[in-house]
Amino acid sequence: MSELVTGEAVALELRPARLPSRALAVLLDLVAAMAVYVAVTIALVVSTASLDEAAQTALSIAAFVLVLVGGPIAVETLSHGRSLGKMACGLRVVRDDGGPIRFRHALVRGLIGVIEILMTFGIVACIASFVSARGRRLGDVFAGTLVVRERIPVTRTGFVPPPPPWLAGRFSGLDLSAVPDGLWLAVRQYLTRMQQLDPQVGWSMAERLASDLAGRTGAPVPQDVPPAAYLAAVVQERQAREARRAFGNDVAQATASASAPASVAAPAPATNGPVGTGEAPAAGNAQAAGSTPAGSAPPVRAPEVVSEPSGGERRPAESPTASAGERPGTGFVPPA
Repeated sequence: MSELVTGEAVALELRPARLPSRALAVLLDLVAAMAVYVAVTIALVVSTASLDEAAQTALSIAAFVLVLVGGPIAVETLSHGRSLGKMACGLRVVRDDGGPIRFRHALVRGLIGVIEILMTFGIVACIASFVSARGRRLGDVFAGTLVVRERIPVTRTGFVPPPPPWLAGRFSGLDLSAVPDGLWLAVRQYLTRMQQLDPQVGWSMAERLASDLAGRTGAPVPQDVPPAAYLAAVVQERQAREARRAFGNDVAQATASASAPASVAAPAPATNGPVGTGEAPAAGNAQAAGSTPAGSAPPVRAPEVVSEPSGGERRPAESPTASAGERPGTGFVPPA
């Protein structure tokens, strides 16, 4: 991976092409150019049979220069650095700042390529590519260009587990502008692979990453939040901010709600009647709240009342639908 800095001070991560792929691309270009040159030479011999030997020699030299030198220059200029061989190998010629090449870049590369590729059978170009840290030949050095790979193998990214629901929105006030990209990458890699780590090793790594992240944000890690849950919550907050900045608040809220587990239920609306009396709310109150009339409203089931064995004091029974997952916990169990 090579980091190039553009004129706008933007760092670009590009993969320089190595010698095997570049040699294959040059070989394909030479085969195509030689095929065109042979066809042009045969046409010239047939059409200039009546001319003298000097004229035929001049036309042959002109055909050689136009096809084997001017042809690659014209192709790279018009295709912005993608010749036939480079398109087949997934390569492209770019400037040192990552921008597309122009005629002067292609001209310098083509003229020097005659010496280091055609006249020396590619020996000079191979030696220069071996010596250069980014695999550049002499034509690239003098033209200020670089051959990069366009086809990068797609790696399958792991699933980043969401934080516990009781941490949603807790870190919305953190300043994440000072967190470098390398630290974000390390946190994401840990979250996607923490199930494969030893528990003690994973806990120590989470503590170290949480300490580094807290040092960048300027806010300490809460004592009641496990390190892994803290990292997951901060990553989710960053993703929500990026979605909000790119698509608006609606998409960001949908992304945050989609990452929450389905077991989290919305709180039930409060009733107007007293608890434990078995009375339904009054129809007037229901109409005032904007609900359906009392005649068509479904009956409201009152909470059941259980009596204590000691007698005297009564309390409403807990709803059987309430689960332990709805209450805030202190552990962080990522989804399997």
